[in-house]
Amino acid sequence: MSFELFTRVALREDFPRYKLCKGDVATVVEHHPVLDAEDGYSLEVFNAVGETISVLVVAESQIEPLVSNEVLHIRVLDEAV
Repeated sequence: MSFELFTRVALREDFPRYKLCKGDVATVVEHHPVLDAEDGYSLEVFNAVGETISVLVVAESQIEPLVSNEVLHIRVLDEAV
């Protein structure tokens, strides 16, 4: 599956280095195509008021599209990275 730029996606796994958890929502800000391997994406993660808290690069298999029967949830982030 290919993700369009500025699409919101969910993380499929935890990213402890960034204090991000499976299910956190991020925005695709760059696509990194790779020949004969899995594509990658740069993601930007925002807090509840729209401030950037993390930017990270992930493999395509580490993210998934949001679907209409999901509900967003707020959690406290002890400190942003």
